[in-house]
Amino acid sequence: MKKTELEHFKNILEQRKQEIIDNINDSTKQIDELRQNGAVDEFDVASISTDSDLEYSISSKQKIELNAINESLRKIANGTYGICEMCDENISIARLKAKPNVKLCITCQEISEKNNN
Repeated sequence: MKKTELEHFKNILEQRKQEIIDNINDSTKQIDELRQNGAVDEFDVASISTDSDLEYSISSKQKIELNAINESLRKIANGTYGICEMCDENISIARLKAKPNVKLCITCQEISEKNNN
């Protein structure tokens, strides 16, 4: 992969990383505010519980994505970015553009999905 392409993906990953960090911080703040405000009646309790669960779910998914992004940034640093973790072949640029933190080439992804079903 060309140095300019690596730099492009690094910038995309770092930008997405910052977006996720900001979102997680906002979600955490919103959950804390919901808990601090307390509930007036049973409907408030249900609403707060639902909102907290939703925020937690979103935050958890974003933490998983953040870990994948950090792994991709480490791979860029050590020269292994864009190499499939299963077959050691290059992942297509088109696939990396669609999902910069992808770990498997399309063929291996399909095999992995079939094995998990």
